[in-house]
Amino acid sequence: MPLVRPISDSTVVITGASSGIGTATAYALARRGCALVLAARTEPALLAVARRCDELGGRSLVVPTDVTDPAAVERLAASAVAQFGRIDAWINNAAVGVVGLFDEIPVAEFRRVLEVDLLGTAYGMRAALPHLGATGGGVVVNNASVLAEVAMPYQSAYNAAKHGIRGLSDTVRQELRLTGRGDISICTVLPAAIDTPFFRHAANHSGQVFAPPPPVYPPTMVAETIVRLLQRPRREAYAGGAARLLGLQWRLAPALTERALAWYAQRTQFGPGAPADSSGNVFRPDADGVPEGGWHGRRRQVVRVTAALGLAAAGTAVGTVAAMARQRRQVR
Repeated sequence: MPLVRPISDSTVVITGASSGIGTATAYALARRGCALVLAARTEPALLAVARRCDELGGRSLVVPTDVTDPAAVERLAASAVAQFGRIDAWINNAAVGVVGLFDEIPVAEFRRVLEVDLLGTAYGMRAALPHLGATGGGVVVNNASVLAEVAMPYQSAYNAAKHGIRGLSDTVRQELRLTGRGDISICTVLPAAIDTPFFRHAANHSGQVFAPPPPVYPPTMVAETIVRLLQRPRREAYAGGAARLLGLQWRLAPALTERALAWYAQRTQFGPGAPADSSGNVFRPDADGVPEGGWHGRRRQVVRVTAALGLAAAGTAVGTVAAMARQRRQVR
């Protein structure tokens, strides 16, 4: 079910609010008059985002939080209720990443990505559910990325965490229905590559500059998708036409799409230059309160690449139908 109250009268908790999609979502909700509880590790960035939210018409509370600490996440929920009286929606958006070959990524960084991205989402849901139930229902939105459905090389930890978020969301949704708590909606959003600081902040052991594979979409598009989910919840929602096409291709011909995505990522996921080996922001927060990542040049490739993906999807569908026809003939 949607929010119990109008969105302008709702209290929304956002983790990972100090940059990227979290910041863009905070601004989108502030324009609608929401009370916002902003969480992330970097307090100065959160304070800057909060000031802008207040200027846009929202009301904001900053709660510095490391989502890998379940007690800290519980304190985040308690702070939201103490300040605004209730929680109507919770957006699990905090994420970090590490890029490199699976067997060359430091074990501590691999573990940390799973702790932030997957366990942070789990802790967020555990903290949110009692408060949502106490106010007659509400919405949880989990940011899972299109990499919750497909996979790309050099991002093994991130792929694993995002696939886990999707499975976790599905399971909790089932349990809520079975236990008579269907007034709480669990939504999963699957964005394509988004123009955020994530790619600059990720740990990098690839020996190359990590860049978003085009087409690259603005974070405001994901923010508006999340707002729509709060108003009209759905199980899942893609953000970006490329994400939808990739999901379709993966379902129709997973082996073929897996090979094609590996080839595509190898050629588009890295930019010029040779950065030093770095752990990025996996352990050390460095958010700057900026939604965009500066990948505007790759946005210009949206039409061309989306068209190419569309042709590939059509080819995949034709190939799948042909394969099914051959199989039927063999059975006869």
